[in-house]
Amino acid sequence: MNGTGTTPTHTHPVTIVGSGPTGLLLAGDLAAAGIPVTVVERRPHEISNLSRAFGVHARTLEQLDARGLADELIATGSTITRLRLFRRLSLDLGTLPSRFPFLLITPQYEVERLLERRARELGVEFRHESEVVGLRQDDDGVDLDVRGPEGTVVTHRSAYVVGTDGHRSAVRQALGLPFPGVSVIKSLFLADVRLAERPDSVLTVNGAGDAFAMIASFGDGWYRVMGWSRRHEVPDDTPLDLDEVREVTRRALGTDFGMHDARWLSRFHSDERQVPRYRVGRVFLAGDAAHVHSPAGGQGMNTGLQDAANLGWKLAAVLKGRAPEGLLDTYQAERHPVGRSVLRSSGGLVRLARAQNPALRAVRGLVSAFVNAARPARTKALAQISGIGYRYQAPRGSHRLVGTRVPDVALESGRRLYEALRGGRFVLITPKAPEAAGRAEAGEDRPNVEHWASDRRTALLVRPDGYVAWAADDADAAATETGLTFQFS
Repeated sequence: MNGTGTTPTHTHPVTIVGSGPTGLLLAGDLAAAGIPVTVVERRPHEISNLSRAFGVHARTLEQLDARGLADELIATGSTITRLRLFRRLSLDLGTLPSRFPFLLITPQYEVERLLERRARELGVEFRHESEVVGLRQDDDGVDLDVRGPEGTVVTHRSAYVVGTDGHRSAVRQALGLPFPGVSVIKSLFLADVRLAERPDSVLTVNGAGDAFAMIASFGDGWYRVMGWSRRHEVPDDTPLDLDEVREVTRRALGTDFGMHDARWLSRFHSDERQVPRYRVGRVFLAGDAAHVHSPAGGQGMNTGLQDAANLGWKLAAVLKGRAPEGLLDTYQAERHPVGRSVLRSSGGLVRLARAQNPALRAVRGLVSAFVNAARPARTKALAQISGIGYRYQAPRGSHRLVGTRVPDVALESGRRLYEALRGGRFVLITPKAPEAAGRAEAGEDRPNVEHWASDRRTALLVRPDGYVAWAADDADAAATETGLTFQFS
């Protein structure tokens, strides 16, 4: 690709390509930190209600809580506290150590609506009906050639570019990066329908023989149906009608609940793919541009939102001169292993769900029995699916808590931690000691200081994404000062 015939345009520190949930969260975080952002999007300016994702897990809700959006999003959907897999396996989400011990069932467009509103209120600039046609970078920045709605190609000069433009990412292709992987399910369908009969549960899932179906309630009279049939694996562009959806659903669930009035019918295939590098120079990839997974466990959108939460504060810190440029390398180091783990877990679930031969079915039975019977296995499975169990690798010699997620602890001020994180800054939690209290006047480049509501003696420096950056036991005034002046090396 080249920039022949392009017209120079304004410069923004960061250009984000793609205005799905990942790009919107990242844009809002950067804008909240005072970093001007432009979002480039191929679609017209309208949020489609025809989207695949419909589940928001506990860790994502914690991140949205840190932005003051979780409670509003919860009001748009329904919650479930138990996941049933393979008929026999049941996971109790109500045991999660989180303010959100459930799975929220709400369509992706509700997530996008809240995140776009936040981004616009913070001053993010959007350029819709605009397509990336070229990318070049040097030591000082990135030139992004963008064809606008009138057909004119304009060059955007940015310090950094982030591609959040989905599994067909133009940014990834411009970088020449491979996207290795396989197709897990060759043909699935999605439909948004109304039902004459209401299912007993917010989420109904089952497989029988060569058919699988899932029905999720959006809580407004509409239901999302997803399914597949081994008898009918066809290309994505093959026409789909409601009769086929009904027939597969009846085979899988025993009834189609009187489906009618489909407002959306679509086919797609499910891939497992991950780009080897999330960063190339001054260009980053996040969300589906970096990794795609099977729909099992509903982790795709959630993983992308966690990518954005990880990258946003790091870009802001580097652009403001508060951290060395090398901090941006930790995005790859921290998020690539998580993406790889999600590929493996979701892929394993879908392969077990589709098991046909006796050996795999026996494995599925053993896995279900083991997880049901063994509490540590249940705890690990819940932590992984919900996202709260991931931790980041800490530098050698670090405190044992560095890299771990911090739960929503109570603070002496009466606030919760995730309320204290809403400013987008680090939070230093110290013991209730006079010497610590005297440090509360922190400047913009220093953390907000809070104290434990309990008598805990540990000091924790919590990153804006809710993970521990630094910690000390039996913290005194010297340790508190170290936490206040902590610098990434």
